[in-house]
Amino acid sequence: TSTKITPPPSMLRRSAAILLFATCYGGAAAMEALPGYKTLFEVIKAGGGTRKIIVGDRVTVHATGTVKETGKKFWSTKDPGQKAFTYNAGVAQVITGWDQGCLGMSVGEVRKLDIPADEGYGASGFPAWGIPANGGLQFEIEVVSIDLKK
Repeated sequence: TSTKITPPPSMLRRSAAILLFATCYGGAAAMEALPGYKTLFEVIKAGGGTRKIIVGDRVTVHATGTVKETGKKFWSTKDPGQKAFTYNAGVAQVITGWDQGCLGMSVGEVRKLDIPADEGYGASGFPAWGIPANGGLQFEIEVVSIDLKK
């Protein structure tokens, strides 16, 4: 004879909650540190091709930025009336965390960046965009194109 073991309802609810969390949030993927920086990144979607962003490339991206402490979106190229953003990589045309966090990405790749204030807008913040003094930032960035360094 076999004995059927039924877990208590509280254990079933807990297991369901863990499974739901893992399904919705991609499991336990950890953010990685950028060597020499405090900014962290996570690859959300791998890109195609072997060409990676290097210093001096002209890069076009879609980006959505939020204030880490409040979750408030302050900018998105995907909002109505906005368009993809183009900049020169690795030459300080954008905040440090973004500049360094995008190096090595390929076309189609999507990364989440977790940028501390000192690699973002610092002690001044960016009040016009609702970024407070010493506010951390989170960006989701998708590479649209990479024009080779000349």
